[in-house]
Amino acid sequence: MEEKMKELLEETGTVDIQETAEFIPERPDYEAELLSILDSDAKPSQLREQLDDYHENDIASLLERLDKDERRRLFMILSAERISEVFSYVDEDDIKGYIEEIAPDKATEIMAAMDTDEIIDILEELDDDERAEVESLLDDETKKDVERISSYDEDEIGSYMSTNYILISRELTIKEAMKSLVEQAADHDNISTMYVVNRDGTFYGALSLNDLIIAREHDELEDLIITSFPYVYAKEDVSDCIDELKDYSEDTIPVLDNHNRVIGVVTAHDIVEIVDDEMGEDYAKLAGLTDQEDLNEGLIESMKKRVPWLIVLFVLGLSVSAVAGIFESVMAELTMIVSFQSLILGMSGNVGTQSLAVTIRVLMDEDLSGKQKFHLVLKEMRIGMSNGLLLGSIAFLFIGVYLFLVKGQALAVAFPISACIGLALLVAMTISSCTGTAIPMFFNKIHVDPAVASGPLITTVNDLVAVVTYYGLAWILLINVLRITGV
Repeated sequence: MEEKMKELLEETGTVDIQETAEFIPERPDYEAELLSILDSDAKPSQLREQLDDYHENDIASLLERLDKDERRRLFMILSAERISEVFSYVDEDDIKGYIEEIAPDKATEIMAAMDTDEIIDILEELDDDERAEVESLLDDETKKDVERISSYDEDEIGSYMSTNYILISRELTIKEAMKSLVEQAADHDNISTMYVVNRDGTFYGALSLNDLIIAREHDELEDLIITSFPYVYAKEDVSDCIDELKDYSEDTIPVLDNHNRVIGVVTAHDIVEIVDDEMGEDYAKLAGLTDQEDLNEGLIESMKKRVPWLIVLFVLGLSVSAVAGIFESVMAELTMIVSFQSLILGMSGNVGTQSLAVTIRVLMDEDLSGKQKFHLVLKEMRIGMSNGLLLGSIAFLFIGVYLFLVKGQALAVAFPISACIGLALLVAMTISSCTGTAIPMFFNKIHVDPAVASGPLITTVNDLVAVVTYYGLAWILLINVLRITGV
């Protein structure tokens, strides 16, 4: 059927199948087009009309390529509202400098047009004097919103919310609700979803703009309200409600205070930012850092973040060295096996890290019962054992051949050593998969972030497991059972 369709399309000249498969049209270079527009001698009104055809992100990308005078000209052409939209795609560090290039009266208009959460992001990047100067550009209502959002800790969802939302009273008719929307839309452009409140101001549900537009005047507003619409509380910890935010594909989700009144919204853009921040923090924690670092951070600040865990790991590393010292006699009798120590330690660490990643992901996404946790540990151990059996068999074969052909060892020595290495891989990988699953579960149980406590710790624990397993098996099997020494 597919072949017949292709033949028909080619015969009718509708499409050239070969050309479609091989040729992908080149995307337009919007930055080049924008530069060309700005270099033209057109009137400001004409330039503004042409620039309106381009996305704010493209204009934001262009700002870095312009010099100070060119940016000032661009800021004079664009309206304050359009500049505020462009700034939503610019790093907070850069916005500070751009605002200084704009006339004070227009800068005031721009700040007034920006969402409150974006203003707070800018203020956080400024020192006290600069912050005071920018705050002086804000109107009283915006200052009040900034103070409210700033009052929440950075780990609370309220610190991410925006005050750009529409409230509709539950008591209104369809016509009155539409009128209320029009009145509020002048100041708040997040209109795709409106939030419905009771007479006492408590949250009741949500109303879709699409449903309101197509509703007839005789319809009841109550019939359009979604009373099961998701919401979060401003004081909730970000890490506790991030999964719920991701599960709902809504443009905005209302944020309530402890009295169930709507005080803000979390937008889809905010959710992406929250997820990105959480992933960055988890990545930093897995490396044993207390927080993320940035490119401009000083030496002392970076050291403060790294040193605490490094000291802990240094002590644990000393314990691994001390345990390895117990097996000095084994190393002296079988010096050849020392060269394969890194193989055992490396594979043990790799398996533990894989189990750690799986476990943290599962713990983040699901609330596991005790039985499910037990099954997860068994599953990871089975996977570790199966992989260990496979890699151990490969090690037994290839290392045995290597020792026999390259190192000139007798078969009675080469393959027992390779068998010991293969068995050590099997045991170490099985135990490491168990520790890589059990340790984060333990930290999660005692309400310690498994990411911050597990990453570096599991690496060191698995090194300890690998050393004991490898040299312990060599001492038992090679020296005491097979009596192989002096190789």
